[in-house]
Amino acid sequence: MTTTLYRGGIVHSPADPFAEALLVADGLITWIGADDTADGMAHRADRVVELDGALVAPGFVDAHVHTLETALALTGVDLSASAGVASLAQALAAVRHAVDSRPAGAADDVLRAFGWDETAWPEGRAPTRRELDDAARGARVYAARVDVHSAAVSSSLAEGAGLAGRPGWTDEGWVTGEANDAARDAARDLSPERRSELYRVVLEHAASRGIVSIHENSAPHIDTRAGLRELLDLTREPGSGLPSVVGYRGELCATADDARALLADLPGLAGIGGDLDVDGSIGSRTAALRHRYSDLGGTTAGAAGGAVPGAGGPDGRGLLYLDAAQVAAHLAAVTEAGTQGGFHVIGDRAMDVFVEGLAAAAEVVGNGPLRAARHRVEHAPMVDANALASLLLFGVCLSIQPGFDAAWGGPDGMYATRLGGTRVAGMNAFADLAGAGVPIAFGSDAPVTPLDPWGAVRATLEHADPEQRISARAAFRAHTRGGWRLAGLDDSGAGELRVGAPAHLAVWRAEHLAVQGGNQRVSSWSTDARSGTPLLPALGGDEPEPVCLQTVRDGVVLHDALG
Repeated sequence: MTTTLYRGGIVHSPADPFAEALLVADGLITWIGADDTADGMAHRADRVVELDGALVAPGFVDAHVHTLETALALTGVDLSASAGVASLAQALAAVRHAVDSRPAGAADDVLRAFGWDETAWPEGRAPTRRELDDAARGARVYAARVDVHSAAVSSSLAEGAGLAGRPGWTDEGWVTGEANDAARDAARDLSPERRSELYRVVLEHAASRGIVSIHENSAPHIDTRAGLRELLDLTREPGSGLPSVVGYRGELCATADDARALLADLPGLAGIGGDLDVDGSIGSRTAALRHRYSDLGGTTAGAAGGAVPGAGGPDGRGLLYLDAAQVAAHLAAVTEAGTQGGFHVIGDRAMDVFVEGLAAAAEVVGNGPLRAARHRVEHAPMVDANALASLLLFGVCLSIQPGFDAAWGGPDGMYATRLGGTRVAGMNAFADLAGAGVPIAFGSDAPVTPLDPWGAVRATLEHADPEQRISARAAFRAHTRGGWRLAGLDDSGAGELRVGAPAHLAVWRAEHLAVQGGNQRVSSWSTDARSGTPLLPALGGDEPEPVCLQTVRDGVVLHDALG
């Protein structure tokens, strides 16, 4: 048995709100308590970690990640505002610089760029393929919009991938739907060795952010079955030194035999769902809405807002990729196969389709089995009262991304531009969902928003609608224990620091910690008396970001800046 004693810090544990130390033995937490007791145990521990006032808390779970695409974004050309790209002209200049800077041996590779958002640019439109041709000097370019549901491509990539004539292709080189899927495939033409390297890039980056587990949302348009199998095998054991991967595969099943065959081909699969898309995204105007996109104007899609011809679908209300019958058949099939299912749902019309499919599936398999399967929905930014009632009735869980609201919410954000102020009012209703008792977990949808769990917690505290804000404690639990719960992996106590629970934890240096409610701060270096509620880093305002000093999975150190 190997033991590690942490002492001299602040331990976030409801079991002992005043704890200063904890002991880990063979991957489990075996003791939590005060420093004076820890001092007497130090000589028996294999390692003693002096926390020097640092916070020990449950490790984060990111409940929606696309590992390969996140790696490509991390290693590609960053066209986001956070990289200083504030206009179309600057985006094209960044592409030109990247092409000119490539080593000679990479001249034939696809140049991958990510993160652009034309709604924040003065030009108000996407780059065209002719502009990319000029900037890239004829090289193959795949430039994904921030939501990755559309992209701008160069002529050489379009020709090589056979995009012309596919659904979602436009002559301007802006692609959605099937054309975007084909372009993504071309951009992911990698050697097996390079693919394995990229998986590790993301997993190690996640560990440095205090993340001990991710939910990989794989699908044919995102990565291969072989890629998901590799991720599961690579991270199955804590000794890998990497966060665990909870695997979901978004392939539509018509029968229980379809589902069983997929489960047999991917041992350890947590569910058949994730990025099984009912619709697209609001930013790309492919999310399915009950009413037209407000910024299209007039009667012809593309008449305003920098939209290209065909934006918003044939009637300006976005696109449905699945119907209620397909949703029902899939939910019934995976329920009968004994696994979890789920769908990507963004728009209110898409949620209507999902709810109709839920009800139809219940007619086939019964309410009890459907509820027991704990089916899940990804994103769900538009949930009205009727949809909420159905989610509760059928026991549906939600994997939601607070970073979406931080990036695009509010009266001046992209959501308001696309939908108008009236429809934005009820979006990303964190408080309504939590208050109703819907099981929720937080994630990033990386690369759409960064792997930044504290940023997600902060986003729930700063929602533009004060009535939809939730407490830091509730948000933190949704980003820790909530992820284990949605995957059905919380029986062991994962996501909490208590005796007998697996040692999934992270150590943080924070300038200040906040008393529950945010009205009082104490220095993380002090011995100030604390309330009976476990403390968390103070977030927002001028507070510096918490720094991850160590990340631990099942007692195995994944990231270590403690020295």
